[in-house]
Amino acid sequence: MKATDWEFKYRALVFGLIFAFAFQMYAVDRQNATAVLATWMGADIHLLFGFAALLVLVAAFVRTWASSYLHAGVVYAAELKSAALVADGPYRQVRNPLYFANVLLAAGMGAMASRTGFVVAVVLMLVFCYRLILREESELQASQGQQYEAYRRAVPRLWPSLQPRVASSGQRAQWIEGFKAESWYWGFAVALVAFALTLNTRLALVILGASMVLFWVSSTVLRKKSAPL
Repeated sequence: MKATDWEFKYRALVFGLIFAFAFQMYAVDRQNATAVLATWMGADIHLLFGFAALLVLVAAFVRTWASSYLHAGVVYAAELKSAALVADGPYRQVRNPLYFANVLLAAGMGAMASRTGFVVAVVLMLVFCYRLILREESELQASQGQQYEAYRRAVPRLWPSLQPRVASSGQRAQWIEGFKAESWYWGFAVALVAFALTLNTRLALVILGASMVLFWVSSTVLRKKSAPL
């Protein structure tokens, strides 16, 4: 079932609520997922949190790469923009690189949650991203017709192909714009890197809080810029 208008408009809020709910699972399961895994594997917990931080760094890069091919106002618009089909950069290997990055983020940040919280974060993120994807695909199919159908058949929906599946259109990445749009996302990566090095929860939360403030400010400005006059 595809996402509703409300879900699409407030998708960032829903993403935040998914993480909030996942971390609340400490109320019923007090064991940290990564600590349990480290004990089971006999591994260094810093190393495992470092791997989780790497996932979030990859997620931040993928989102930045994807956003560099889209106007930031499209990425954070309250309404779906389906007037044009972007099939360059990461879009040559996966149709929904932004949502793929969100799944990686859920897995990486889930390392700080309980065992139950980790599962909740990843599963809910997957379900919600698929609902958003189904909505976007239906509108792109309606607006782009055969062009989108050919693209859909060639390029995977959520799990990237190792090789590009369509030819490049020659569009160039606007990396500065991509970093502007996703600067807050890099804050999540920095927070998890800091936690992997120090295991200082307070430090990680301060960085995450600053990232969320940056997201709220930047997304509000971008939505206003993209709104029709």
